[in-house]
Amino acid sequence: MTALPSLERAPVSPWALSAFWFGTAFHWLVILLSLVPSNVLHFVGEERKGTYVGLLTLIGAAMALIIPPIIGAQSDRLGKRLPYLRVGVGVNLVGLVVMALAVATLSGMGGFWVYVLGFLFVQFGNNYATAPYSALIPQLVPVAQRGRYSGAMGMLQAAGQLLGAVGALVVSLLKLPDAALFALVGVMLLIPALVTMRGVGAADNAPARTASAAPQRSWQTLFAYKPFLWVFVTRALFALGQYSVQPFLQFYNRDVLKQANPVQSNLYMLAAIIVASIASALIGGRISDRVGRKPVIYVAGTTMAVTALLFLIAPSFLAAVGLAVVFGLGYGAFTSVDWALGSDAMPSSANFARDMGIWHVAFVAPQFIGGPQGALLDWGNAQGGNLGYTLVFGIAAVFFALGVILVRNVPDRVQAPQAQPA
Repeated sequence: MTALPSLERAPVSPWALSAFWFGTAFHWLVILLSLVPSNVLHFVGEERKGTYVGLLTLIGAAMALIIPPIIGAQSDRLGKRLPYLRVGVGVNLVGLVVMALAVATLSGMGGFWVYVLGFLFVQFGNNYATAPYSALIPQLVPVAQRGRYSGAMGMLQAAGQLLGAVGALVVSLLKLPDAALFALVGVMLLIPALVTMRGVGAADNAPARTASAAPQRSWQTLFAYKPFLWVFVTRALFALGQYSVQPFLQFYNRDVLKQANPVQSNLYMLAAIIVASIASALIGGRISDRVGRKPVIYVAGTTMAVTALLFLIAPSFLAAVGLAVVFGLGYGAFTSVDWALGSDAMPSSANFARDMGIWHVAFVAPQFIGGPQGALLDWGNAQGGNLGYTLVFGIAAVFFALGVILVRNVPDRVQAPQAQPA
């Protein structure tokens, strides 16, 4: 496969290409920020809530670390992406059913471990689909258009998260059982996946490789390629900042902001973040096509680092919502260039799915931080004064700041990846 000429148009619209990202954003927001915290509290009780939410985060991170590179390499050899998307979504839906049944019919630690089993299916299926799907942007989109396509992906991701927060809020206000929310998540995952599969269609035609013809580019050589190395490192740092606090926002609303209904107040805060991120996502992607990716990252990362610290001194829930808006502007700008920056850093068009799978590890493997951060949260709060929240928000700010500093090492101009003979 040769690199696409810069003036060539991509064979699929940015909205169809990004539709699955909309569905998976809806899916993960509802599961990780609404269902998992409240479900874990139901199973294990108050004193161990942070530790067991952290455990689920660790499990997800472990699967996300292992599955995408392996499945991505298989996809490169097959020369197809969509079959993996079909199978992965199917397994994901089975996992959602198991989780819903556990919450509806079981309790205690026995119920929790059945819930974990469903969560394993969800993680396996979603990661099985993600690495081959991630290869479609660098495979189909010319370099000169990647900012626009990344902006569309960031905007649809934010829209999916917004609708996820709204859907969870509506279910909560109507006092419907969690099974209704699990069903909604399944529908909102399946329909966008079908849109992407239909939109990509015949364009899903990467050149298949045999094992003997595969380029002998080891993982060590991949990380020796400086653009990829520094994009990987900085993306991991931003993800570490995000996952330092994301699983615990519902608890923050209850313990620090003293909200009577932390589930609903958490959803209001998330909605504020997401609406603001929609406003900055599409604009940021287009700006990055003109001025480069790094200036957008500088502004976005600095905004997120400062806001993470200000959350600790928010005097009221309304003030925290205002800070959420500011954080969302930074987060949307970051997501608008995230995929473009990663796509620009791919060293070889013959390994798009494998290399994007490895790059995707930089976003999902930092979920490991949820384990120690959950334990740190419980330990710090046991000392009094909400010390746990001071520690986890402060650590998040440090990760964001390091991401801003180290992104300077990413080259300003990265050449289009070179094709290697199949």
